[in-house]
Amino acid sequence: MPDAALDLAPLDSILDEFRGQKGAVIPILQRTQETYGYLPAEALAAISKKAGIPLSRLYGVATFYAQFRLTRRGRHLIKVCDGTACHVRGATKIVEGIEDALNVPPGGSDPDYKYSLEIVYCLGSCGLAPIAVVDEKVYGQTNAENLIERLKELD
Repeated sequence: MPDAALDLAPLDSILDEFRGQKGAVIPILQRTQETYGYLPAEALAAISKKAGIPLSRLYGVATFYAQFRLTRRGRHLIKVCDGTACHVRGATKIVEGIEDALNVPPGGSDPDYKYSLEIVYCLGSCGLAPIAVVDEKVYGQTNAENLIERLKELD
């Protein structure tokens, strides 16, 4: 599904809110990401032009802080733990199963942007290994087949 033209109108109210405030780059980027789900290149270029903030500064902040995303993410975020306990109990098979069954590469999204898959290295629930978190719902002691079945039930 190709991306539709990006509506940049919401940026005007975001920039108006922070007009004249020094050091407002982070909140501007946060509000932009809340609006679009990520930081589209077109939005960053518009912010640079309208607010007079160098594009290099916007990208510098966006790439420095882990909270910012420069690529579109799927509607459902799948986090699979690959910390030590999860790894030895089959996390790799879960990741491979999701990639094969749903066409979602680790660190990316499927073509329809229904799912995004992230590998994380500790969710702090080693007793439930292997563990995955989908849209903040925890799936402990899971395997690829069970998790994929539950993922397919999502809207």
